[in-house]
Amino acid sequence: MIRFGLCCLFVEAPVRFRTATASSLSSLSRRKALEKLSGLCLANSENLNLALKAVSGLGFGAFRISSGLFPLFTHPAAGYGIDDLPDAGKIKGALGKACCFAAKNDIRLSFHPDQFVVLSSHRDNVVANSAKELEYHGMLAELVGAEVINIHLGGRHGGKKDAIERFRRNFQKLPESVRRKLALENDDVSYTPSDLYELCMGLSLPMVYDVHHHRCNPDGLSIGDATGLCIDSWKKAGREPYFHISSPKNLWKKGNPRSHSDYIDPADFPACWLKLKRNFTLDVEAKAKELAVLRLMKGIHGHGEPRAGRENK
Repeated sequence: MIRFGLCCLFVEAPVRFRTATASSLSSLSRRKALEKLSGLCLANSENLNLALKAVSGLGFGAFRISSGLFPLFTHPAAGYGIDDLPDAGKIKGALGKACCFAAKNDIRLSFHPDQFVVLSSHRDNVVANSAKELEYHGMLAELVGAEVINIHLGGRHGGKKDAIERFRRNFQKLPESVRRKLALENDDVSYTPSDLYELCMGLSLPMVYDVHHHRCNPDGLSIGDATGLCIDSWKKAGREPYFHISSPKNLWKKGNPRSHSDYIDPADFPACWLKLKRNFTLDVEAKAKELAVLRLMKGIHGHGEPRAGRENK
């Protein structure tokens, strides 16, 4: 079974999440700012329940929750704690309801923090801010029952070997509640599946396999082999493997292939994934959001095996 996942937003379903900027709060007193933030957090928590109902109704099995669920939570000036909010009780109640709904309907929840989370950085302030951001995600993950906080290894200052060692050290300093939810994804510039595999296995850290990133940043492994490494890492963790898929906006022969298209080209779906004898989660990273997920599901389940012209490319 393929558990298809939607990433954060909708284009047609009437579900929207609200945000704020630090500048919009700068003229308010602290009390008024917290009241405004509280209202936003409560609205987003309630809208998360609407999102999960929409996900369930569409037949999806996974949902990536936006990191901005609590706007400005870790901002150096405007940041706050959940218990600072006047609606803290209602917010926790709404998130608990979302947690129960996801569990009852077998919806796998995840987070994917922004690129500025870099545990491999050589700069202490970047590492400290990254840890703070991950602790925020860990708190949200506990409240909603999210299983995965997926990150990239980050930069390669001083070379990959040194960067990987910095990541290893800084990972060990994180709270256990955060470490047990983290997963590490190959990226489209620096770190390939083969770069990450030994680190992931050594830390019992599952590896999310992004096939599009692997095509942009190859390492000599076939898609089938990289898929196997991913499965090994999740098997060690005793959990269901996680894959990502996307297609380039301007096709593979035109311009930069890293930007995402509205939909998934059926030729970009690896045929080997249909032959796997295990369940896996597949986040569909496409700008058409739920429409792209539905089209891919229809292409696979409605019209047989999709074309697989780029199996090892």
